[in-house]
Amino acid sequence: MGPVRYAFLDAPTPIAMAHRGGAIEHLENTMPAFEACVAMGYRYLETDVRVSADGVPVVFHDPALDRVTDHSGRVDRLTWAEISGARIGGREPVLRLEELLGAWPDVRFNLDIKAPGVVGPLARTVRRLGAEGRICLGSFSDARVAAARRVFGPGVCTSLGPRGVAALRLSSYSPRAAGLVGIPAGCAQVPLQLGGRALVDERFVAAAHARGLQVHVWTVNTRAETEAMLDLGVDGVMTDRPAMLRDILIARGQWVPR
Repeated sequence: MGPVRYAFLDAPTPIAMAHRGGAIEHLENTMPAFEACVAMGYRYLETDVRVSADGVPVVFHDPALDRVTDHSGRVDRLTWAEISGARIGGREPVLRLEELLGAWPDVRFNLDIKAPGVVGPLARTVRRLGAEGRICLGSFSDARVAAARRVFGPGVCTSLGPRGVAALRLSSYSPRAAGLVGIPAGCAQVPLQLGGRALVDERFVAAAHARGLQVHVWTVNTRAETEAMLDLGVDGVMTDRPAMLRDILIARGQWVPR
């Protein structure tokens, strides 16, 4: 049996993903940011999901409102009514996940599960909108990724958790470790560096591809980094500078707008 083919990954590569809606060029995780990226031709948006105290999935990166809004307090201790009064950058409201997923029926979303308790409310929202084929779920927590796989089932794309990435890295150096990468997933989503050392190299990409896994790299914010990753043959690039990434892909003849 070959690897599962996920609808989320059914697109020409390299896939261009706007990280938090392009957090350097735009006000992160706001509707104007996502709208600007879609207007540029982006078909893939990356964002974060947390849940309010009353179970509403929201598009927000930090545990608390303090850094990016004019309000304070932990997202998971505030009701949606309280969160809805906050303004990112003093002007843009926090988004409910349902608003974002429902905005464009042909746009795909890479969703970072940021906290325990997110998977259930997230699943209810995704199923209500029929968006299963338009999402990929990932997390810095192996437990959360495993929970997402249990709740959503094998048809929804997930990325490798930290243990899977570590096993994949090990297997790229030692064929005897190949059996360690036995987790069903569609992709390995990895940082440019880990512990101050480059993580993604030819070995890593080859090991992933040998297992039917795409390699998506974050967060790639300079021209030199972008060119280097594309030269390695990675399958996806997440960036806070969507205009930069688009321009590089256009110059290389690799830009496929929505």
